[in-house]
Amino acid sequence: MQAPSPLLDKSTLERLERLAIRWDHSFNGLLGGQNVSRHPGVGHEFLDHRNFQQGDDFRAVNWRAYLRLERIFLKMFRTEPRTPVRLFLDTSESMACGASDQGPGESKFEFACRLAAALCYVGLVRLETMQIQPFASVLGEDYRAEGGRHRYAMASRFIEGLSTGGRSDFTKCTRQFLTRSPAPGMVVLLSDFLDESGCETALSHLADYGNELLLIQVAGPEDRAPSWRGELELVDAESGDLKRINVDRETAEQYTAAYDEFRGKLEFVARRSQGRYVHLTTDVAMAETLYGALIGSGSVSLQ
Repeated sequence: MQAPSPLLDKSTLERLERLAIRWDHSFNGLLGGQNVSRHPGVGHEFLDHRNFQQGDDFRAVNWRAYLRLERIFLKMFRTEPRTPVRLFLDTSESMACGASDQGPGESKFEFACRLAAALCYVGLVRLETMQIQPFASVLGEDYRAEGGRHRYAMASRFIEGLSTGGRSDFTKCTRQFLTRSPAPGMVVLLSDFLDESGCETALSHLADYGNELLLIQVAGPEDRAPSWRGELELVDAESGDLKRINVDRETAEQYTAAYDEFRGKLEFVARRSQGRYVHLTTDVAMAETLYGALIGSGSVSLQ
């Protein structure tokens, strides 16, 4: 499945101007950005004083304190780090599913692409460094955008050029990412998190290396509580394996309970590392998603 084009209309982009991506950790980064840091350095907001040491810049001396106390103190200011925000976009074949035949909604991949574009635009407006990283069985070619909203057009074209294919392998992709990008930052994962070998351990490794996680689980309207009943033939979207099952009310209730348990595991992984978890369905409008679920979770905020 190919990514939708265009991803976002002009009116949606205008509404995104008021939003900002939020995180709680302080990372060592480049100067700039909008989130408050706990690291001292160059900036505008006063943080603290310390004793003057040989080699310090005399322009940072608090001369008023010197006149009162006859001691030289250096003023320190709060840095504003431009933290790298990595948008991981799942391009495995299972993401091509999820569209509803009975109402509004698109595939999980189309929804995730639009949401990735929206978050990228929000970050660029706030002068963040945005890295779009597609992944399935391995990491795909990434795209890095920074420098303001005028860089969005190229990032949007990059997302529009993506398509689904292959299986998910969170373990392999995590290892590749940590090898290539050892510096911690904000990691946003847009995925259904369906991996036969499991994804919880790989996600925990991302957090253990200092990354703050925002796990966004994208689901179809019937992923949690499917309406199908009777004798069914289910085909695995990624492997092509065929499975015949009989679905009655009890089986459907067991499935829903297992789905909720899986959601709970993902939320535990995120919150254990002081990150966030959000569950989204593809039948919800993008504006409602951003101004509802994401603001409610603290993942984005109004400025």
